[in-house]
Amino acid sequence: QITLVIQYCIFCVDLYPCGLKKTSAWIQLRLAGDKRKHNEGRVEVFYDGEWGTVCDDDFSIHSAQVVCRELGYLEAVSWSPSSKYGKGEGRIWFDNVQCTGKEKTLALCMSNGIGVSDCKHTEDVGVVCSDKRIPGFKFINTMSLNIQVEDVRIRAILSSYRKRTPVTEGYVEVKDGGKWKQICDAEWTKHNSRVICGMFGFPGERKYNARVYKRKPSYWDYSVNCTGNEAHLSSCKLGHAVAAKANSTCEGGTPVVVSCVPGRAFSPTPMTGFRKAFRQEQPLVRLRGGAIVGEGRVEVLKNGEWGTICDDNWSLLSATVVCRELGFGSAKEALSGGRLGQGMGPVHMNEVKCSGFEKSVTECFFNKESLGCSHEEDAAVTCNVPAMGFQERLRLSGGRNPYEGRVEALVERNGSLVWGTVCSDGWGTMEAMVVCRQLGLGFASNAFQETWYWPGEVSADPVVMSGVRCSGTEMSLSHCLHHGAHLTCPKGGGRNAAGVSCSETAPDLVLNPQVVEQTTYMEDRPMFMLQCAYEENCLSTTSSKTPANSYRRLLRFSSQIHNNGQSDFRPKAGRHSWVWHDCHRHYHSMEVFTHYDLLSLNGTKVAEGHKASFCLEDTDCEEGIEKRYECANFGEQGITVGCWDTYRHDIDCQWIDITDIKPGDYIFQVFINPNYEVPESDYSNNLMKCRCRYDGHRIWMYSCHNGGSLSTETEESFPGLLNNQVTHR
Repeated sequence: QITLVIQYCIFCVDLYPCGLKKTSAWIQLRLAGDKRKHNEGRVEVFYDGEWGTVCDDDFSIHSAQVVCRELGYLEAVSWSPSSKYGKGEGRIWFDNVQCTGKEKTLALCMSNGIGVSDCKHTEDVGVVCSDKRIPGFKFINTMSLNIQVEDVRIRAILSSYRKRTPVTEGYVEVKDGGKWKQICDAEWTKHNSRVICGMFGFPGERKYNARVYKRKPSYWDYSVNCTGNEAHLSSCKLGHAVAAKANSTCEGGTPVVVSCVPGRAFSPTPMTGFRKAFRQEQPLVRLRGGAIVGEGRVEVLKNGEWGTICDDNWSLLSATVVCRELGFGSAKEALSGGRLGQGMGPVHMNEVKCSGFEKSVTECFFNKESLGCSHEEDAAVTCNVPAMGFQERLRLSGGRNPYEGRVEALVERNGSLVWGTVCSDGWGTMEAMVVCRQLGLGFASNAFQETWYWPGEVSADPVVMSGVRCSGTEMSLSHCLHHGAHLTCPKGGGRNAAGVSCSETAPDLVLNPQVVEQTTYMEDRPMFMLQCAYEENCLSTTSSKTPANSYRRLLRFSSQIHNNGQSDFRPKAGRHSWVWHDCHRHYHSMEVFTHYDLLSLNGTKVAEGHKASFCLEDTDCEEGIEKRYECANFGEQGITVGCWDTYRHDIDCQWIDITDIKPGDYIFQVFINPNYEVPESDYSNNLMKCRCRYDGHRIWMYSCHNGGSLSTETEESFPGLLNNQVTHR
C-alpha cells in the first residue's frame, strides 16, 4: 500500500488551561531528514505555504501515535527528541504538543498554537511508525472528498511488455476506492518516473513511444510532486486536484506512462539506455552477507582493498544511491549496527551524505576519518528488486512451519503447469540456499535427502526436477543446472524427495590472516613424538618409511576463526555421532572443518594438511559476549557470534608436512568449511591465501588475505583456487 502526503482542514478553535489550544489550520505532514526507512523520520508540517518542524517539548508516544496514523501507518513504535534525524529548517510550527492519541490530526492536539514556539531546531522531534499500513486508509482534503489509495502498479498495455517479466513499461495506476485509475501527465515529471521505477526495483527510467498509448483512461483526481531522490512514493508530496477540475478528464494531457531500465541481473536482453545506466568497469561497490537478492552489508573498493561503510548518519537517501548503482531500485531500508554481519579489513567511509543523484556512493560527501568506527557499525541496505515471479513457482509442503518442508516445483508438462517434487540425489547446502532465497525465507539451515516425515500433496509426489546442481548464488532453482525434460532419479520422489529448512540468519566464518602470518614457523620434529599424528594421518605418505629416530619437517601456524555472522556456527552432526579422540582427550564434531594446502605458483598442490577432525569451541569473545561452547567434558560445540576458535600452532596436526618439499616460492592456502556442510551467509571469505618462501632452512609467510578482500586485478596475481572457482562439486 502506498501512502502520500496528507492534507487536513480543521475548523475549530478551543482554548485550554495554560494557554494550550487546538488550532484552525490546513496542514500536511511528512517524515523527513536522515532516515533509514520510509516509515521514520523528522516530523514536518506544511502550513501557509511553508514546511516546518515540531518541537520535542511535552511530546509523547501518544503524539507519535497521532502523527503515524495521520500518515496512514497502523501505529507508532517510538519517538525521538533532540533532532535525531537532523535539524530541520524554517518555522517550528508546533510546540508543547499534548495528544491523547485519539485525535484525527496533530492540529487537534493541544499545543501553544501554530507558529508559537521558543524552541530551536536542535529540539526537532522524530518518530518511528509501524511498517504496516491502515487498511483502506482515506485521505481528506479541504473539499471533504474521500480518496482511498490502496496500491500502485505499472500495468503493461503493449503485448510485447505484457509477456515480459518483470514488467518494465506501462501505465502508472493507483487503486482508488477499489478501482484502478490512471494519473494525468499534465504535471508529471521525470523525477516522478524515477521514483516509480525505483519503487518497483529499477535503477532508472527511459523514454518511450507515446504514440502507441491512445486508450481513453479513468483518471485519478490528483497529481504527485516528487523531487526524484525519494526512496518511496510516500515521501513525495500530494499535488492539487488536476483531473477533478475537468470532470475526471486530463485537459491537454494523457495518462502517465513509465518505461523503466532493469538492472543487469534482471535484463534478459540488452536494452536501450542500458550502457548509459551502469558502469562497465570493475564495480566499486558490492553487497555481502544478505539472504536475498538486493540485500547485504555495503562494501566499497579503495586502493585495491575492499572495506566497509560506518553507519554514522547512514540514511535511506545514501542507501538508495547504493541500490541504484548496483542495478536495483530505491532502498527499502538503510540498516545499521552490523545487522547483516560484520566485515573485515578497513572502514573506508564514515558520515556518508548523498544528494540522491550520484552515480556511485563513492561520489557522495563523507568524512575520511573513520576513527572510533568498528565493524559493529557496518552499514547495510535492503533494496527494492523487480517482481520476477520466482516465488510463485516453488513451495515447501508438509513442514511444521512455513520455514521447512518438502520442496515442490511448478513446471510445464505437456502444455500444463503441474506441481511435483525434486530428486534428492546430490541435494546439498547450495541447492537448499537457492530454495530459501527464492522463497524469501532467508538462508538454508539444513538440506534433506529424505522427507518421509513431511507428507506433501500426494498429487505432487512425482519428480519434476532431477540432477539439480547450484552454485548457491542463483535467484531461482530453475537457473541451476538440471536434467530438463529427461529426468533421472533412481530413488524417485515422494518420501525420498528433496527438502529444506530455512532460517532468517546464518553464521559467517572468517579466518584472521594476520594471525597466520604472525605465527608461522618451521619445526623439525622426531618421529617418536609424532605417534598420535601418524595414527590420524596428519603426515605425508612418505612418513611410513621414516625411521623412528628420524624427523619430519613441519610448517606450523595458528588458525583464529571468527564468526562474524548473525547466528552461531554449529556442527552438522549430532552429539551421538561425535568421535572420541584419545590423543586429544575430547570429542570431535566435524571430520572436515578446514583444508590446509601448499601450492606451486602454477596452482598445483604440492603438500597438504591431514588434520582428521576438529572440535569447535569459543576460545575467546568480543567484549560483552559470553562463551557458550567448549570441548571439555563432552560440552556443546560450536562458535558463538562475536567469538572465535583458535587452533594453536603447537597442537597436533596444526601443520603441513613439508619434509619432501624443495626450496622455492609457494602459495599457502586455508579453506574453512570446505564441503559446505554448514550453511553460511557468505562463502567467498572462507578462503585465505598467503605467499610463502622457503629456502631450505627458513620459511616466510607474507601478503596473507581473505578471499574477496582485494580487487580482482590483485587477486588474479595469486595462483591457486580463485574465489569464483570455489564449488562443492
